[in-house]
Amino acid sequence: MKNPALKPTLLLAVLALAAGAAQAQQVIKLTAAAGHPPVFLWVKTLDEVFIPEVDKKLAAGGGKYKIEWTKAYGGTLVKLGGESKGVADGVADLGVVSTLFEAAKFPLQNVSYYTPFGTDRIDLVSKTIADMQKGIPAMADAWTKNGLVYLGGMALDSYHIWSKFPITRYEDLNGKKISAPGPAANWIRGTGAVGVAGTLNSYYEDIKSGVSDGAAVFTTGAAAAKLHEVAPYVTKVNFGSMFAGGIAINKSRFDRLPPEVQAAIREAGDAWTAQYATAQTALVEARVKEMTAAGARFSELSDTERKRWADALSPVAKTWAADAQSKGLPAQDVLNAYMAGLIGAGAKVPRDWSK
Repeated sequence: MKNPALKPTLLLAVLALAAGAAQAQQVIKLTAAAGHPPVFLWVKTLDEVFIPEVDKKLAAGGGKYKIEWTKAYGGTLVKLGGESKGVADGVADLGVVSTLFEAAKFPLQNVSYYTPFGTDRIDLVSKTIADMQKGIPAMADAWTKNGLVYLGGMALDSYHIWSKFPITRYEDLNGKKISAPGPAANWIRGTGAVGVAGTLNSYYEDIKSGVSDGAAVFTTGAAAAKLHEVAPYVTKVNFGSMFAGGIAINKSRFDRLPPEVQAAIREAGDAWTAQYATAQTALVEARVKEMTAAGARFSELSDTERKRWADALSPVAKTWAADAQSKGLPAQDVLNAYMAGLIGAGAKVPRDWSK
């Protein structure tokens, strides 16, 4: 004979288990932000690599924790150049911090921008800076002092010049106005050109309106910004790949997260760093083909002209290092370590900026 109370009992048990499971999963709300829009690879991979990696690792760990993400890209929450403050102040929980545009807070991280004509190897620049941040305390401290936990870094592909006019030697820049980000203005100072401060968000309109005659920029960024439409002459100067920043999370927020979530976020940062470098490298060739098909005129500066250009510049790295040293920072050690890292890995540099 069947027990009439069996079904209700089973139902209650199932409901209890379901309620227990629901209570067992803790939902954590995090906001990810970026000053640039997702058309740029570092933001695209934040969205398509980093965030899914965190979710995947938490799910693989039993699903005890789940992140509810809010995404705010393109400067909708934090503006370009103000990402570190926005994350540190808790406006966003984590995001892409562009150290390039925050030199006052991350002076040592900008060493690559003071050592032009380095290497076009994105992976080498990323690894060299990563090793230095582990081995030189002052570099790691910059993140902590600004209320952040560093999760992974990005190097941009090699910088070249997009212009309205052809360039075969650095003298062709004489009297021209060239847009450049922050310290990159040093790469043209000494050529007779005038540097115009700008970012990827402003280059197109600046060139189109005549504020500048061209821009020093990296291939994938120039393609995303469609600079070839207003500056069709592309001179492959190969100023080198540059370390430009990374993903960071608010330190107090991170410290309050469960260890399992912290581990997932750190591991996702490592995955993002590796996948970003691979994707950025692969994207360069594709973007060159696309811009060429759209009318861009590519030319390559000879090794002889690159050396002439490099030698024509003032000792920008030494000047930078001396200034930073006067503020108590081990900039000469950073400069020495960076150049040693590149040269030791086989990079053929036309000028050793540490000497």
